[in-house]
Amino acid sequence: MKVVIERNLLLRALSHVQSVVERRNTIQILSNVLIEADSGRLRLTATDLDIEVVESVSADIESSGGTTTQAHLLYDIVRKLPDGAQIELATDGSNGPLSLQAGRSKFSLQTLPRDDFPALSGGEPSHQFKLPAKELKRLVERTRFAISTEETRYYLNGIYLHQANSAINASSMLRAVATDGHRLAQAEFTLPNGADGMPGVIVPRKCVGELARLIDEDDGDIGIDLSSSKVIFELGSLRLTAKLIDGTFPDYERVIPHQNNKELTVEKSVFKNAVDRVSTMSSDKSRAIKLSIDGKTLTLSVNSPDAGTATEEIVVVYKADPLQIGFNPRYLLDITSQLESDEAHFMLSDADSPIIIRDSKDTAALYVLMPMRV
Repeated sequence: MKVVIERNLLLRALSHVQSVVERRNTIQILSNVLIEADSGRLRLTATDLDIEVVESVSADIESSGGTTTQAHLLYDIVRKLPDGAQIELATDGSNGPLSLQAGRSKFSLQTLPRDDFPALSGGEPSHQFKLPAKELKRLVERTRFAISTEETRYYLNGIYLHQANSAINASSMLRAVATDGHRLAQAEFTLPNGADGMPGVIVPRKCVGELARLIDEDDGDIGIDLSSSKVIFELGSLRLTAKLIDGTFPDYERVIPHQNNKELTVEKSVFKNAVDRVSTMSSDKSRAIKLSIDGKTLTLSVNSPDAGTATEEIVVVYKADPLQIGFNPRYLLDITSQLESDEAHFMLSDADSPIIIRDSKDTAALYVLMPMRV
């Protein structure tokens, strides 16, 4: 194999694939990136056996072939080469080292046979459809913060992507839901062509993180292929394949309250900043922040046995009976950070019932938050 490629092209592709490679691996080949050259393209592949990223870039292929070498090491070398450098990658066709040359810089990298590199096949897709990158990004960003990190409830360790009926007009929607048992985030988009009848799938947290990072660089349509066990995202010349979580997502609609009739409207930035300031006094023994609502005044307070107390009042719109309710301040900040509107709308019932938080600029998003004792 002998390839010449511009440094920035190679660096961009390596930055996409090497991030899925774990820093510590008991299986040595999983620390490597698969490099294959053929038909004017250089293809890079990395995997951790649950996720696979493949990217193809144009290159001057003098002779085809392939090998594998340490992904992070190769990335670091290319990253430190000068901008615009022409990089030559070459092997002698055996399992010998990979030669990398750019100008006066020369490196010899240890390799492992390409035949030992594992393949994560996507399986035969049952459904294929496309979503605008900005809409997929919205679905991901509106929900990913609520993914559980509790490994014992592995079925909550991802985003539940499925077909559902809109509560507004009963039309079919592609809905994304994530929950950790304390909060729930839901976002939806009109069901795209080809997605009708799709199975509900749980896209794992690591794949969601990679997807969120990759979407930022794409503004076109993203192809999605679903099979019974895997999901494939096609982003231009890049393909992200992931094993789906094999489990049953809980009936989340049962925890979404429908009888909350006390509406609280607050200026989002004012509320968010007040929560942030008051929660400074929160400690491990007193994690809840208390919201006391009475007329046009919302009083936020924390009483910490170790640190002291803090209170702050803000003006709100509220026409129901006075109410006191407590929440984890970090969860309040996470949710309000997702809102696009200048106002946040809270629908409440009583001190022991979950609340709904909505964004007036994004009616397709909904957030549920469980209260805490105060």
